[in-house]
Amino acid sequence: MAQVRSLHVSIGMITISGGSLLLLVHNYASSPEKAFIPNTALGILLLIIAVLLAYAGIRRSLSHGRLFATLCLTLSALWCGSGLVYILAGQNVLQPLELRSALIPGLAAFTLALLIIGSVAVIEKKTVLFLIAVGISLACAHQIAGLVAAGFGQSATAANYLLVCLLGVYFGFGRLLSTITHGKVVPPGTSRQSKTGVKTEQNQGCSDVASVGLVMNLLSASILACPLLGVVPTLFVGHVPWLWTAGVFQLGACVLLYRAMDTLGATFYGFAALLKFAEGYSALLTFYGIQTDSPVPFPVVFSLLFFTLALFSFQKSFLEGLYHLFFVAYCIALAVEPQGFFQAGTQGVQGAIFVVSAGMLSLTAYNMVSTSMVPTGSGYFKALVSRLQKITLRAQDKEQHSPYLGYSKYADAEVLGHACSVLAAFAMTATLGDRNPLSVLVLPWVVVAGGALQLLCGSVAFSRGKSLESTVFILYGMMWTVWGLTRYAGLYGETRGLNLAVGIIGFILFNSLVIVAAMFLNLAWFAYALTFQLILISFLLDALGVLPFGYDIGVTILFGVVSFYCFLAHLFNSTFQVPQIPLGKPLIKLSGIGGGSKVCPHLPARKASSVQQIAEIMKNGGICGMPTDTVYVLVAACNRPEAVVKAYNVKKAAQDRPMSMWISSIKQLEPVRHLLSPLLLDFMEAAWPSSISMVIPRGPWMDIFGLGDAAKHIGTPQSIAIRNPDCTVATYLISQVGPIAVTSANPTGEADTTHHNQLYAKLGNKVRGMFVILIIFQCGLQRHYSWSGGWSLCDGASPENITSTVVDCTKIETGHIGSFRVGIIPKSKMIYFSIFDHAQCQFGVTLQLKLLAPVFVF
Repeated sequence: MAQVRSLHVSIGMITISGGSLLLLVHNYASSPEKAFIPNTALGILLLIIAVLLAYAGIRRSLSHGRLFATLCLTLSALWCGSGLVYILAGQNVLQPLELRSALIPGLAAFTLALLIIGSVAVIEKKTVLFLIAVGISLACAHQIAGLVAAGFGQSATAANYLLVCLLGVYFGFGRLLSTITHGKVVPPGTSRQSKTGVKTEQNQGCSDVASVGLVMNLLSASILACPLLGVVPTLFVGHVPWLWTAGVFQLGACVLLYRAMDTLGATFYGFAALLKFAEGYSALLTFYGIQTDSPVPFPVVFSLLFFTLALFSFQKSFLEGLYHLFFVAYCIALAVEPQGFFQAGTQGVQGAIFVVSAGMLSLTAYNMVSTSMVPTGSGYFKALVSRLQKITLRAQDKEQHSPYLGYSKYADAEVLGHACSVLAAFAMTATLGDRNPLSVLVLPWVVVAGGALQLLCGSVAFSRGKSLESTVFILYGMMWTVWGLTRYAGLYGETRGLNLAVGIIGFILFNSLVIVAAMFLNLAWFAYALTFQLILISFLLDALGVLPFGYDIGVTILFGVVSFYCFLAHLFNSTFQVPQIPLGKPLIKLSGIGGGSKVCPHLPARKASSVQQIAEIMKNGGICGMPTDTVYVLVAACNRPEAVVKAYNVKKAAQDRPMSMWISSIKQLEPVRHLLSPLLLDFMEAAWPSSISMVIPRGPWMDIFGLGDAAKHIGTPQSIAIRNPDCTVATYLISQVGPIAVTSANPTGEADTTHHNQLYAKLGNKVRGMFVILIIFQCGLQRHYSWSGGWSLCDGASPENITSTVVDCTKIETGHIGSFRVGIIPKSKMIYFSIFDHAQCQFGVTLQLKLLAPVFVF
């Protein structure tokens, strides 16, 4: 893993060196009359470099290389935006004189951002990152000077890029050489980071993602504030690459923050990305001579969403909540002035956001790598709530995002999904009249918010095992995108008629199924799906040309109100444990998983702490589902007879499918070794651990395991099946608990369970009648959890789809071994043999059994 991380650093360094070399050659060899590298070619090369840098930055971010990841992603955005500007210039979309106005605002923002990153790097004694960040910052500053005065500063720009290029080559290839030689050849100064430094960065969360998001806010604020300061004449098409680059990178930050289990941060940067796309859309239309008009309703609604999010963001830190309030003011400025992004009031607010974003970037970057953090007021909200009675904050940890079924690396995305529905709905209330559909600023709110971001939220919901929520967001995202492009992008034309209506009817039919499914979830989702059905009907009536006056506005407002309630409920309920905003109970309840009020707790099998928790539960009489080397099983501790009875009753095992006993190793049979056949013990040692279950004679030796009266549920009156599984999780659990009673995790007569989701779907609502108290010591406090249902270790899909092979060892003393069931081990690998007389040759018999070991390859 360390070698992979080092490889990502090498890729990042070499890519920075390549980008610097490209710009070095271009700036040094170009003249005011002619560029050395054609603008289109330069732009394409910069885009390729930006993609490689983004890859290195994201991979390094996931492995906790905070400041280096921030630097890589910042440079990726810089070269992506400038590359797109050069492509526009090369394709004559921008005139030579317009190239200056297009580049200066973006370069100014990155000059400051890189200077801040470099300052933090020098404070933390990261010399190489300091030299790279400050070197490129100075290069951008000199490039701005060269754009203002033709030919001025080009040599200085080239000199700074030369320094960065040399540093990148030395450290990039140095780390690469160290990785290739496994540390045998390490050029001076290129050794890997110390473990102490890595730990320091790991303890600061996912601040590198937030830092990149702040850089993008700094970029868009610079673009919009420059016209107010007279740096550029006005917002125009040359600024679109910068704004949309900022939007794309903030969507990436949104996804990474979901991965970091930060719902509030992901929602904020999702909102911020929407603003960037809307700003870029307005700038793009200037190329066609269209001036956008921002209707009042949805900027006001957006300001309300930002304000609500800001209030809840105070729980993270006081400064972050205040920072979000600046975006509330920005949305209000958009609503006040009809020309929105082109008005001085809006641009003035962006000037304030520029200053505040620079300060927040400095604090975030410093706290990201420093052991002595600057206070941001992170405990004020908690202290205030603690004084209020009947209000309890929910613990802000990964456990609050535990998935409905299974294991997920992402937090809930419902907050952002419902907020996007609010924006899309209220945007649709704007009336066009006789105006050009493109001139009304609706398209980005419908297509990007209602479409693209809901598709993203659907993907996150799917990864969490939330099938219905995922289906809803994806279906509605597609509908908002299609309808937005059709009605507000000039694609509608005169196509109203039956052909268009048929497609909308298809969406109506699909949504009818969603409405039925939502009845099994809760009342809020049912109302959400039902009100959207009314919107689809308005689309259908409009396509047929029979839409009643005001009907579409009425139903979209109704849908928007329901969506806002869902947005507020999910945001409130994820913050407070008590009280909760009700989402309602299912309208229809069925046995099994559908409509069940309880959710089976799932713990990831990959964690030793999870297995230990399950072991404690089983020691207290609990039963659980468990992954094995074949399929999932339902288990109970043998020394808890009442648990064995519960497991048997849950399964309702048939007489021909009795429970079996599993051990972690043959050492657990040591207390009864003198009661078992030596041949049998030799066979066990030869064949285990494996996917072989052995049917052996029943005897008094079973009493030692504490089964009591529950022993009748294991095996038959004459024999029992015993097994030592070849599975790390299973053997570790059994070593903690002792021998266990096992039955397959499926109702009798049904297919075997091959995924932990199926385990709860088949048996989760049938596990009843047990009471488990799990005590966890955390931060000096005792936390008691009680559960009156089943527990499960989740490990994804099982390695096999069939059960173990069952071998008959009841007559092993007579020299015969047979087979009751051929499972994972086929007949071609089974050996039926006769054993020589035990009394005749003890050594020979033992030797023959040992020779079986190579046969059983699993």
